[in-house]
Amino acid sequence: MPHKLFTLAEANRTLPLVKRVVSDIMIVYPQWKDLVSQYELMAAMARPEWGESQEQVALKAQIDSVAGKINEFLEELEQIGCEFKGFDQGLIDFHGRLDEREILWCWQLGEERITHWHELEAGFAGRQPLPEVLSGT
Repeated sequence: MPHKLFTLAEANRTLPLVKRVVSDIMIVYPQWKDLVSQYELMAAMARPEWGESQEQVALKAQIDSVAGKINEFLEELEQIGCEFKGFDQGLIDFHGRLDEREILWCWQLGEERITHWHELEAGFAGRQPLPEVLSGT
């Protein structure tokens, strides 16, 4: 399935909405991780013959609820046309073109605008600053 291709200016115009959605994810994700850790600890201390406790069932429902919120946020980003790439850093990639080849405009939570790009296969480690001619866009 072809990706939406963004110009750098188009990708930057989406950032107010993208920032808000990524910020929401970064608030909710640690809650989900904490709930999962609590569930795993509870499950490790339980004995199989006891079955699942009411506390475990309630915790599992909370986990599912928070996961549902995260999935809604991820779907919203998908509808915009960008790709969420990291819960730890709040990374977003936008497909674009640079010098006649498809690349990814790379944005990270906390950045005011897109200032980096990378090759499709390079990932975050391959981030490069925008060419000077584009950096003011």
